[in-house]
Amino acid sequence: MPRRPVRRLAAAPAIALLLAGCGDSGVEQRWADYHRALEQSLDTAPIVRSSPTNISKLPRRRDRLFDIEDTREGILDVYALRKCRIVSLVAGRNNQLGRVAPPSQQWLYERKLWQRLSGCWNTPVPDGLADDDRQRLRRLTLTKTRQLPYVSWNALFDSEEWEKSFARASHAIDFSQANIAPDLAALDYLTAMVRHQFSREWVPDSGRLEQQLKTLRSRPLTAQTLRTLMLAAQRLDEATAALRQAPSGHCLPSRQPPALDATRKKAGQWLSAVNALFESLPVTPPPAMKSYRRRWLSLDNPKAPWASFQAALNEHHAERLRFQPCPDE
Repeated sequence: MPRRPVRRLAAAPAIALLLAGCGDSGVEQRWADYHRALEQSLDTAPIVRSSPTNISKLPRRRDRLFDIEDTREGILDVYALRKCRIVSLVAGRNNQLGRVAPPSQQWLYERKLWQRLSGCWNTPVPDGLADDDRQRLRRLTLTKTRQLPYVSWNALFDSEEWEKSFARASHAIDFSQANIAPDLAALDYLTAMVRHQFSREWVPDSGRLEQQLKTLRSRPLTAQTLRTLMLAAQRLDEATAALRQAPSGHCLPSRQPPALDATRKKAGQWLSAVNALFESLPVTPPPAMKSYRRRWLSLDNPKAPWASFQAALNEHHAERLRFQPCPDE
């Protein structure tokens, strides 16, 4: 889509002020203000800031997905199972639109196919089938039961939503202003779909699923969360180093590091929801995805962004206790 031309207005300062609140720039400005307040109170040299490293790329598609063997049956063989109500379903999957359906719709198809096959197997229908057709129904039911968790995994981690959630070009965000409730609801719905995948009563809503995926596509929240935690940990460590070099006789202003309560709360909520989705899937992840999750999404790995942020925050608060608050604050 071509970019819309930018109108150059005379009120340039106002435009600059609006832009300063976007992306890393607004978050960075608040950290710069905090560092400046420390520098003035400690009467020290300017705190040297460096950029945190970026998150790693997602594992390659072939390293994060499972190979699932295609299930092929002849038209007449499928028609023999017509009382299981799978003929039109299979035909829809094999037509031109069905073959290029996005992962989410393929997931819904595979789940509905399993529901109908397994439901049919537990009815009198098999007793009325020829031996070959009954064995075919049994084989298909067992195959789809075995494959469904892997289909669910591939549908999620091959999706555009998952890839975009980890976009490395993302920026830190101000969690004190960010509303992540819709994103959490979307992720919760996907987790519910996984947890109910072997329920013949629970019926997912295709329209609702696509709406939730649209919400997740709207911003790369996982990457933004990780970048925010990494930036905060870096700036806290830099501020802590300045405090350690200052004699205890100095006082500190009441200004606290920016948006830490909101960051801790909302980043923790989001990473917990992402991990809940992982844990809801009854499969052992591919090695590359298992390593990626441990390195970047873990809540207990000391080297992951969440634990590094918590450690940096605790060290900074402990160091601040050496100083008295400034009396004029």
